[in-house]
Amino acid sequence: MKRLKVYLHCNEVGLLEQDDSGLLSFRYTPEWLSREDARQLSRTLPLTEEVFKGKKARPFFAGILPEEGPRRQIAAVLGISERNDFAMLERIGGECAGAVSLFPENTPPPSPNDAQVRRLDDDELAAVIDELPRRPLLAGEEGLRLSLAGAQNKLPVVVDAEGMALPLGNTPSSHIIKPEPDRFPGLVANEILCMRLAKAVGLEVPTVESRRVGDKACIVVGRYDRIADSDGRIVRVHQEDFCQALGFPPERKYQQEGGPLLRDCIRLLRDWSTAPVVDIRNFIDGLAFNVLIGNADAHGKNYSMLYPHQHRRLAPFYDLVCTVAWPELSKTLSMKIGKGKSLGEITPAHFRKMAEETRLGWPMMRERLALLCAKIDDAVSDHSFTRDLGDEPMREVVSEVVAARTTRMRRGLEG
Repeated sequence: MKRLKVYLHCNEVGLLEQDDSGLLSFRYTPEWLSREDARQLSRTLPLTEEVFKGKKARPFFAGILPEEGPRRQIAAVLGISERNDFAMLERIGGECAGAVSLFPENTPPPSPNDAQVRRLDDDELAAVIDELPRRPLLAGEEGLRLSLAGAQNKLPVVVDAEGMALPLGNTPSSHIIKPEPDRFPGLVANEILCMRLAKAVGLEVPTVESRRVGDKACIVVGRYDRIADSDGRIVRVHQEDFCQALGFPPERKYQQEGGPLLRDCIRLLRDWSTAPVVDIRNFIDGLAFNVLIGNADAHGKNYSMLYPHQHRRLAPFYDLVCTVAWPELSKTLSMKIGKGKSLGEITPAHFRKMAEETRLGWPMMRERLALLCAKIDDAVSDHSFTRDLGDEPMREVVSEVVAARTTRMRRGLEG
């Protein structure tokens, strides 16, 4: 039996085990269960003496890991099977999303005072960015155990007054840097424009900025699951994405592959959020925003719950991209809206059907749609927040897509 100690912040909360057949299991320690301040790792892993085996344990822990191409490359670099969640967590499960970390049994427990970084000058940063396509998350490099979910190359970093650095030991990262993939030219400008547009219309989003590293455009995103304490130190805030909270493994993040439905997401917020009325309203705004900017890729891992203190709240929106800007990408929605399958067919009638399916009031949803369309139109007409982006062709494509989609939605609401 192989074991990893599981920590929340710097507290040992349980053991993740893998038996000889490869089956995962998780159990909380009696010491953690006896604490008054004990908190569960996931909605799907309640505080109990039960041993969570196989399908009960895997969605949360596999959901911490990278996916698709980066996962395959990391497995090849580390010399392990890409299907072996345990082996991958053993090697890279230190600095993860939220406040969870995993360490081998014989490793000293993480200390909040173990704050170390590796400073990167411009040349070193350029070398790191160049290395990411070959070695995602710098897997296997001494002193680094970094993990982020998703299929795009990215890297957790520390950004402070001294510049950019790699987090070592138990140091929390503060930002994520994502270089622009060669196959999606203009992605950095696209995402920054969409994220700024979201902020302009009142959606909660992380900070974003563009950065040129060597000859590569990058986006630097502030981590919403990290905050500064009273001493200015970066501390982790626990979180999990909707797939983890609903018990879906990462390979089922799309509805057409057996992943979450919108009614599952609404039910999650209704039953689990500590402010369900506000979070459901905000989720509807985020869902509608993705439709209006032409983002077909808003799947179950692109929405999350954030767990500050004893609260359970919808996390800020992230990975907001106009996927329509690349005609070769699928227009099929990651989650159907009122049985509507494609971005091109969604009308207010589909949102009305969704309101019925999820027991939400159509007048409220209609009002949110109309208000969001008006705010987006006003924001798009103000070019001040996009002038520094460069990439004029991508800015024009996104602006035209958004204007056309809001016009169509408004006409539908007026009809």
